[in-house]
Amino acid sequence: MKQLSGTDNLFLTMEKGNQMAHVATLGIYDPSTAPTGQVRFKAILDFFSSRLNHAQLFRRRLVRTPLDLDRPYWVDDPTIDIEYHVRHIALPKPGDWRQLCIQVARLHARPIDFSRPPWEAYVIEGLDNIPGLRSGCFAVYNKMHHSLVDGGAGVEVIKLLHSLTPEPDDAYGEDRHWVTIADREPTALELLTRTVGTRFTRVLGAAKLSVELGSTALRIGQEQFGKLVKPVDGETADLMSQLSRAPTTRFSGKVSPHRVVDALPLSLDQMKTIREAFPGTTVNDIFMSVCGGALRRYLSSKDELPIATLSAMIPMSTRSGKGEADEGNKIGTVAMKLFTDIEDDGERLRATMLETERAKQSAEALGRDLQAKLFDVIPTAVADFLVNKIVTPTANLTVSNVRGPNVPLYTAGAKLVTFMPVSMVMDGMGLNITGFSYNGALWVCTIACRNMMPDPAFFTQCIRDSFDAHLAAGAPVKPKGGPKKR
Repeated sequence: MKQLSGTDNLFLTMEKGNQMAHVATLGIYDPSTAPTGQVRFKAILDFFSSRLNHAQLFRRRLVRTPLDLDRPYWVDDPTIDIEYHVRHIALPKPGDWRQLCIQVARLHARPIDFSRPPWEAYVIEGLDNIPGLRSGCFAVYNKMHHSLVDGGAGVEVIKLLHSLTPEPDDAYGEDRHWVTIADREPTALELLTRTVGTRFTRVLGAAKLSVELGSTALRIGQEQFGKLVKPVDGETADLMSQLSRAPTTRFSGKVSPHRVVDALPLSLDQMKTIREAFPGTTVNDIFMSVCGGALRRYLSSKDELPIATLSAMIPMSTRSGKGEADEGNKIGTVAMKLFTDIEDDGERLRATMLETERAKQSAEALGRDLQAKLFDVIPTAVADFLVNKIVTPTANLTVSNVRGPNVPLYTAGAKLVTFMPVSMVMDGMGLNITGFSYNGALWVCTIACRNMMPDPAFFTQCIRDSFDAHLAAGAPVKPKGGPKKR
């Protein structure tokens, strides 16, 4: 039995009627690589079943304390009903890209059943009219609650649910005898007894955190409650910059329960071309600048571009690097400017380079795990208040970039050819743009409140246009007037 961390529990409290706090992936697979040239649903079920014993999170079920006096616990179920968690559906005719995105958006808008381990997968067939796909291709939409995983853990889950070759892989074979260690259902008395102990531990943790952070913690408290008017040093100035309110856009306000989803791939080879033209840039710098350019194009087309730049909330991993999928959420956040007030794409990219470095230095000075430490020792209601009233108003949207495997992956012999990371939106930030690199491409997925973005395909085109403009900004300038005559 494992208690949720403060950050894990925060995602649980975000679960509301209009705001679902789960994350997902969508993979499209080509079954022609399988040994038999086709993959049946039963083969996918068997493939999943052979691998689920290798990560406890697939068995974890939520148990709440009496009267919610303390954070809930994860208990490990002894069995998994694989046919409940992995479901089989098909697109209606004609089975095109738009219908797939609509289906994914509908699935993503549905809440997860917490009476069971909070994850589910859908095998989607009928992808008959998507350009570039062979006949018989299928998709797998895999959804998990954010209280279970973050981006880093998600990468490990993806690796777990795939193999490196299309041939049968006996590393997780069903012929091996696995011993499953499950938890018994805890009694109310046991949970209340644990509550007393955890309350005492948090009091000690709060005292220790205050000593560790010293004057920095004091400045943070002063900033959050508006008691500090003038910054005293560069570190405090960075903090005040992060805590400044973002301009109001169509993505502000309360989100509806409905979602839209779309995605596109950006070539990592072309990213390399841009990096060569702008020395010192990273893939993440380019991604951030492209997002800023896309937002500028989208909002300008609607005469809604604010004078001040939009800002994005950027998740930062605080993982140890051991590659564990069962660690829960190990993330912090930092607000970054997207420079939507800069028209020139090359100039915006250079400004983004400096902003990324500033954000890194600020995060290191304040501590990447500062938020996690605070959420672990303060009451849930206080953490929820800080997020909704202090953190969320500093950004217009969430932008995240996760490094995935750069080699082909397979499920039941079928090659993964398309990958979409589908994240979450929340009140005040009704747009999320997530990038995930896979096998030579950075797959960029947009999810938004349907009322705030009724035209997701147009925004996807804005991302493409912004990326092309970055390529053009780094291209050599051709001399005017043509070749000189002798």
